[in-house]
Amino acid sequence: MIAALRRGAAAFIAASLLVGALASVAHAAPETMEARNGAKLRVLDKITARTTTVDVKLDQTVSFASLRITLRACRENPPTEAPESAAFLEIAEQAPEGGRKVFSGWMFASSPALSAMEHAVYDVWVLGCLGG
Repeated sequence: MIAALRRGAAAFIAASLLVGALASVAHAAPETMEARNGAKLRVLDKITARTTTVDVKLDQTVSFASLRITLRACRENPPTEAPESAAFLEIAEQAPEGGRKVFSGWMFASSPALSAMEHAVYDVWVLGCLGG
């Protein structure tokens, strides 16, 4: 029994170290990246398992089912650095009883789970930036 507890404790410590290492993944600060005028997003409908690619221009709002997605900024690393795109999105859900904001913040293309939208039906993630 003591051996089982030690193995469990060792597994817990290893998992904690892994989570800490993943949380410390370095991303370029969006303000040091090059500004772009649009973003390419992917939207997943979890009920039907269908994905849709959506192009959004800066300060444009696009509708996807009950979601209203607004792009406030899209930035990417210069070609001399590791590829990375980041988009600042505001996502609201429209409902008959009124809308509610479901996400507002930066999403990184290389790490969609780092700053993910929490929604029961839809997932949204950044594929990259558009325009120069």
